[in-house]
Formats: sequence, structure tokens, C-alpha cells
Amino acid sequence: MSERKTRARKNWSVAGAAALAMVVLAISGCHHRQTTAQNYPPPQAYPPYGRPAPAAPAPNAPPTSRIPVTPAPPGGVSAEDLQFVATHQPIQSEVGYATWYTAPYKGKRAANGQVFDDDALTAAHRTLPMGSLVVVTNLTTGQSSAMRITDRGPFVDGRILDLTIASAKATGIYRAGLARVRLDVYETPKPMDVGGRWCVQIGAMHEEREALELKAQLLRMYPGSNVIEFPGEKSYWVRIRPVGDDRGTAEYIAQHLQPVEGVAFLTRLD
Repeated sequence: MSERKTRARKNWSVAGAAALAMVVLAISGCHHRQTTAQNYPPPQAYPPYGRPAPAAPAPNAPPTSRIPVTPAPPGGVSAEDLQFVATHQPIQSEVGYATWYTAPYKGKRAANGQVFDDDALTAAHRTLPMGSLVVVTNLTTGQSSAMRITDRGPFVDGRILDLTIASAKATGIYRAGLARVRLDVYETPKPMDVGGRWCVQIGAMHEEREALELKAQLLRMYPGSNVIEFPGEKSYWVRIRPVGDDRGTAEYIAQHLQPVEGVAFLTRLD
């Protein structure tokens, strides 16, 4: 009799525990559904074609010396980029000469903050906002390709674009090395005409001494500006960033500065 009572108590304990677990689970499930329903975000208006809206800059935030990374899709352009180009008209066009570039940039970061990639459909432009979606057309062969702006350059008079090897092959410029192109801008993550962070890049100089002398001269002429000198490929460059990276001041410097050491190029940093 004692053994039967013990088994009965065990069976009752197991059944009671299972019943209690079911009650707790049911209560928890109801509570979860109520919390989810109460906290569910309201519907939002998304940009057309599912493209994310550009992040708004903080109001009156003073620019820092560091330029934020502007990532490009893997390979330079995405399927959504191609769809966007196919269903939209360009917002700006420019005609000029393009070439391509590679080493010593391999393994180094492009101006957008990502590692430079020969195989990505990207290009360098001096003033378009970083991350701009463009289409480049070879006016000699008619070949064209979409790509994104991820770097700055070319710092050579008479040229408007530097292409990666992939971009140069896609547009028929790789073998020629230089070609006249039409650059159609389809989308920019930031306004082209207002705002931005600007500088003036001067060069190329053959001797470091020339770069250091120009740097000292610019510091006297524009106190408070950030002036640096840095080596390029068998050359030296000087970059002056006016206070606040102001575009108007940078344009004034580029227009009025005529250094004997090199050419002054107006350049956008962001």
C-alpha cells in the first residue's frame, strides 16, 4: 500500500507540473502578443524602388576633420542600381576625357573609405558627391556602363574621370587608355549644388621642398586652414582645407591661386 501511494504521489506531481507549465506558457504567449501589438511601428513611406533615403546631417553640426565612410555595393553597383538607371533620366551630364588607374592604389583605401578594388565598377571624380550613381558612355565606341563614384581624381588638366580596370573594360577604354566620354549622373546621396566639404589640391610637384614651401606660403595666406603635404606617385601634393571645409572659400582659393609649382584643383571631400 505504501508503494502504491508513493507512485500515485509521483504521478500527481508530474501531471501537476505539466499543467502548470501549460498555464505559464499560455500566459506568456498572450503577454507577448499584446506587447508586440502595442509596440508595432506605424507604416512608413519608403523611397521608390526601395532605395534607402540619405541620412540627414545633424543641424548646425561643425564638420570634423574625419570624412565618414561612404560604402558602395559589392562590385560597385547592385541590381537595384541598374533598375534605377533603367527607369530614370539623368539629372546632370558632362563630357570630357576619361582614363583608368590602378597601382599603387591596390590594398589602399579609396577616398570613400573602402579598400580600392580593380574589379569593382567604380570611378574617381573631383567634385561629384561620394557614392553618386553614374553611367559612363564611350563616345567613340558607344559602350556604356553604370558605376559609382568612390574616389577623387583625376588630378590632370582636361580629364574628368579615372576608371578602375573593370570600369575601363566595361566601357571599352582599357586598351585605348584614354577616351572621350559622356558622364550621366543619375543619383547622388547628397546635394550637388549646396553644402559639401571642399578643399583645393595642388600639384604635382617633383620635389618635396617645393611642397613644403607652398605649404608654408598657404598657411601664411590662409591662417586657420588645414594644410598638408603628401607624396604621390613620384610626385608631391599639397592640400588646403579652408575653415569649415567651406565651398565658397575653396572656390575662391582655386580661382585666385596660381602656384608655379602645379595646378590647383577644386575637390569635394565627402
